[in-house]
Amino acid sequence: MVTFLLKKSYRLRNLQEIDFKDLWGDHGIFTTMWIFGKPPKILFFKDHLSNLLKSLKKYKIKKRSIKSDILQILNENLSKKKNYNHLLRVALNKNTISISLRKRLIPKLNFNLKLVNLKREKPQFKNLKYKKILFHLSKMDNTKSDIGLVFNKKLFETGTSNLLFVKNNKIFTPKKDYYEGITYKFFRSKIKKIYKREIFVKELLKFDEILLIGSGKGVASVKTIKQIGWKRKKVKHYNIFLKYYRSAIKNSDLYKFN
Repeated sequence: MVTFLLKKSYRLRNLQEIDFKDLWGDHGIFTTMWIFGKPPKILFFKDHLSNLLKSLKKYKIKKRSIKSDILQILNENLSKKKNYNHLLRVALNKNTISISLRKRLIPKLNFNLKLVNLKREKPQFKNLKYKKILFHLSKMDNTKSDIGLVFNKKLFETGTSNLLFVKNNKIFTPKKDYYEGITYKFFRSKIKKIYKREIFVKELLKFDEILLIGSGKGVASVKTIKQIGWKRKKVKHYNIFLKYYRSAIKNSDLYKFN
């Protein structure tokens, strides 16, 4: 059971507070950010906000003041005095803005990836069509496992994160049909040689490492895919990525309250 520090919803039209709605399954967009520390920092906040606004335009969710409205709601609900280690979710459909805060769970090194035949609707967007994914994740200890989304015998992403695959010191990522998250884009800016290719399930045994990267997980190393007998051979690139990630955390700006 997920424990929330905060759950609130507002009418998009006038920002009047209403009963909380998580908006899962609706036509809309969300983003999840890691908020941490006291006073708080939000990792990659400007990038998350910019990407959210661009996606909302694609989904024709429009209001001239939508950026300032989101910032106003955040400023009203976040505190300089709290010590955070939470995931901040901002979700919008054409009528509602919802925000929530839940405790961030740290992935463990004995992490298993469970392969599931499932593909997200319009995967290039962080849209709200997540009910099937949440159904699977609700049955798991999310510190120890995630689901790998498989379609046409190819692996694309997990229920929460992007995936990277390491073979002979080369790093690969799926070719297309998945959401390129903010954390993923950060690493692509740091590590130039990440090759795009189709990741077939039948070829997974050839990889030495499989990494999850995302706002919730940060950087996680998959230890096993029990269904196919895959086992982690190294943690070399996990440690490299973790070093970059810790540097980003250290250099993250304090959240600016207006």
